Formats: sequence, C-alpha cells, structure tokens
Amino acid sequence: MSDAATSERRRARLARVPAVERVMSMHAVQRLTEVYGRTQVIDAVRVSLDALRGELLAERNADVAASGGADGEALESAASYEAHVVARASSVLEQRARSHFRPVFNLTGTVLHTNLGRALLPDEAVRAVVDVLTRPANLEFDLTTGARGDRDDLIDDLICELTGAEAATVVNNNAAAVLLTLSALASKKEVVVSRGELVEIGGAFRIPDIMARAGARLREIGTTNRTHAKDYEEAINPRTALLMKVHCSNYAISGFTKSVEIDELAQIAHRHTLPVAFDLGSGTLVDLAQWGLPAEPTVRGTIDAGADLVTFSGDKLLGGPQAGLIVGREALIRKIKKHPLKRALRVGKLTLAALEPVLQLYRAPEFLAQRLTTLRLLTRPASDMHAAAGRVQPSLQHALGERYAVSVEPMFSQIGSGALPVDQLPSYGLAVRVTTARRGGRALVQLEKALRDLPRPVLGRIADDALRLDLRCLEVADETSFIAQWAELRL
Repeated sequence: MSDAATSERRRARLARVPAVERVMSMHAVQRLTEVYGRTQVIDAVRVSLDALRGELLAERNADVAASGGADGEALESAASYEAHVVARASSVLEQRARSHFRPVFNLTGTVLHTNLGRALLPDEAVRAVVDVLTRPANLEFDLTTGARGDRDDLIDDLICELTGAEAATVVNNNAAAVLLTLSALASKKEVVVSRGELVEIGGAFRIPDIMARAGARLREIGTTNRTHAKDYEEAINPRTALLMKVHCSNYAISGFTKSVEIDELAQIAHRHTLPVAFDLGSGTLVDLAQWGLPAEPTVRGTIDAGADLVTFSGDKLLGGPQAGLIVGREALIRKIKKHPLKRALRVGKLTLAALEPVLQLYRAPEFLAQRLTTLRLLTRPASDMHAAAGRVQPSLQHALGERYAVSVEPMFSQIGSGALPVDQLPSYGLAVRVTTARRGGRALVQLEKALRDLPRPVLGRIADDALRLDLRCLEVADETSFIAQWAELRL
C-alpha cells in the first residue's frame, strides 16, 4: 500500500472515531452513569477516545483493526469503534473504583505482620467500629453532666483496671507515645538510657531520633552488651529529667551481657526523686507463658516493679487497633495530657471504639485464647495447620499441574512486629517446588507473582528453593474461598 493510501486510510479511521456526545448517548454508557455518575463517565470516555486516537495516529491499533479480512474491514466500522470506546471506558471506571485496600491471605508465617496491618480485630471490636461509624457517639460529651468531656475518659478506667496504673492516655502509636512522653517531661533536659537499649524500630525510626525530635538530650551509658546500676548512678546530674528503659523486643543480645532490671532502676530513680519510664514496645497485659508462648514482661508487672510510666502498642501483642498507650502515675499523665502535642497525636473515635471491646476481653482471661484473634492464631496447635494443609494440598497441586510439586511440611511461624524475634512457633504449611531444576528460581518468583495477582492475593515466602505457604493464619472459615480462587490462577 502506498504512503498516500496509508495516510488516507489513517484519516478515514480517525474520522470514524465517535464524538463524546455520541458515546454518552449510547444505552450502555447511560447504564454506566447510573453506577459511576456522569462526571466520572465523561472523563473515562475522553480518556478512552484519546487513547484510541493515539493508537490510530501511531498505527498501533491492533485492538481496533484486528483481523476480519485482509484489510481488517470487520472492525473498521464506526460502530466497532464505539463499542471499543465503551469497553475501554468501562474498564477504566472499574479500575478507578477498585479499592487500593485489599484483603489478602497471610501465609508468610508472621502473625503480626507490620506490612499487612498487624493485629486482626475480634468481632466485638468490628461491631463497635461500625456503630460509631454510622451513628453519633459521645466521643467528647459527658452524658452525666451534659458538658464537654475528655475522650480518654471513655477507656482510661478500664486501662487502669487491667494494668494497675493510676492514670492512662492514648495516642496514635507507640512511637507517638514515646515522643509525647519525652516532649512533656524531658524537653531540653537529659534522659539516661543504656547504650544496649537504643533500638531501631520498623521504618528506620530510632530511639535517639525520637528523643532528639522531642527536644530531649540523650545520655548514653554502659556498653552495647553490659550496663550496670552504677552507670545510671554516675550519669544522674541536675540536668537529668528521667531514667528510661527500653524493652529490646525486636532483637536479642546473648552471651556476656548485663542489664539493670526495672525494679532496681526504679529504686535508683526514686532515690534521686526522678521518674523512670519503660518503653515496653509490643506490650502485653497477660502472661503469655500460660498458653505455652514465650514469656514477655507484662504492663502490670512493670508498674508493680516501680515504673512511673509505661508505653506500649495497641496493635501488637495486645491484639487491638493501632494505638500507643501511656500508663502510670497520675501526676505525670496529667502533665503529658496538657502538652500541645497531645492534641496532634490523639486518636479518633474509630480507634477508641475498637480498643474498648478488645480491653473488655481481658476481663475474662479464661476465654481470651478463643475470643482474641491474635492470641487464637498464636496458640493454634501445629496439628490444626497440619490438617488444613492436608485439605488444601490436593486442590493447589491440581491447579499448578506437573510443573510444580506441592508437599505438606513442618514450618516455623513467628509472632512478628518486633515481638519475641528469636522465638518460633511450630506450624505446618505447603512447600511448592519446581519439578525441573532448570530456572527453578525464576519459576518460583513467577508463581509468587501469580499468587499475588489472585482476586484475594496469597502471600507466602520463598526460602530454601521453595515457595512456602504457612497455614497458621488460614482459619477453617476461610479455606473454602481460599481453594475456590485457584480457578483464577494464571501461570
């Protein structure tokens, strides 16, 4: 075909591209406006028309002038162009309407996965959040007096009951709790911390950095592996605001080590009329050892040992929503609540609504392992995961075909989110291996991507030449939907 003929055909094609008004008058597009609204549909139609014109001008219109004759005449009509624009606009609208938040199957083996939202809320918390989402609530309204109230009053009595503290307040995460505490009590003064407790938490947030942003001056003492009581004693001076201890929940130092426990540290601080603050990090309200889990210091135990302030997270071992809790002596909490940062870091009604029913569960510890989702997942016996693996394995093997081998194997889960990093929980899951040695690593990466592309993405981990799917967080109620979507798997 000559250049002139090609140019003429291109002009003819462009002339067949429908106008916006023509597309908007089509019955199929009118149905779209009933779902998405006219404003969005017009924009999607324009995007689709612009894309079509761009393809035609570049002669890369394979989607439009595909085979149907030697010259693609079957798809060269104006009607075919209109149908193409409508289909593309519909696809644009669907993609835009799709939430970026998507539920996933967490088969990574990490229960409190920071990147996956940490603790899952129990049903009681979900119902409470729905209530305050859909109805006015007494967030800062005292129903007894009819006057303005304090949102902390909704739950501070319950927190104090469970922790033994005199007072409490809540902010949006534990880093905020530490920042607010130091800003309120140690601005332009020194805070004494053991060098071995200057931890870095997720997202590269470091205790020294938080301390600097709070306006406090860090006074490091001891060495990485050993700090003694006399190191604290010798560091105290007229500029000292408080002594601080940080629970090293996200790493462990073993061997030739020494640290000062909170009860001894409290005695030192109180002899010098100083407060001592303990950042527990993950924080737990109950002794986990009673369920066979590794022991962690509890908030009540820390308060009983003499800590004046304790900060900890709401969405880790506590099993609640993201929050930072500060508990301790009433005079100190009162000072913290008066600080200007408190308003900037305060939590909203959704957090408080979710936190209260989670805390209520702790009043019945005999039911906690069944009703608190986080604890239920952490305490699942390995036999449960082994049975689940046996039920799921045949369907996954069938979906993957002969290219992969799926086997039921023992695994080790971890708590996650910096809690008990060296402790592992016996589990079971599925190990997927490539049956041919050639380019096995690439095939596993492709499979991992295909699992992430499922309607409800499946997240595992590649280790030891296998894609490992730990089933600790796959509960029986989800198995049916988990298996059903294998039909959508595209390898």
